Amino acid sequence: MSVVRKYMFIAPISLSITLLVTSCNESKVSQCQQLIQVVNQGTSLIDTNKGKQVTTSLQLSRDLENVTTSLRDLNLSDPKLKELQNSFVKVFQSLSQAIAEAAQALGTAKSADASLTGKEKIQRARTEIDSALTSAKIAGKDSDNLGEQLNRYCTPLLK
Repeated sequence: MSVVRKYMFIAPISLSITLLVTSCNESKVSQCQQLIQVVNQGTSLIDTNKGKQVTTSLQLSRDLENVTTSLRDLNLSDPKLKELQNSFVKVFQSLSQAIAEAAQALGTAKSADASLTGKEKIQRARTEIDSALTSAKIAGKDSDNLGEQLNRYCTPLLK
């Protein structure tokens, strides 16, 4: 009789521990999926709008700022995912800013006239565009590295 009571006590505890562990994993899975979804949204915007005109670049910058806000608004509790989230926020802010700067410089260059002053404007715009593109390349590399970290962390959970 005491053996039966012992198992009646152990079974509910085992079930509780199993449910607790499972719910934690599901929470991590859900958090991974949320973060991946928003990051993919931003990456897709960039891939779709590469090499477009000034107006679309300015819109892309605004859209990336919206992605940044969406990333910031995610309520992630997992420490590693929170760290990745904060890093992705910085990356998308940098990309948004770099694209806006490049678009504004391109607009300035396009509107410059053929005078000496216009040529100086074009030269400044080229320098600004080069600087913005360098910033965007750095942010892009950071994004790739963060994406790899996110995949390494979340892939085992999503299987």
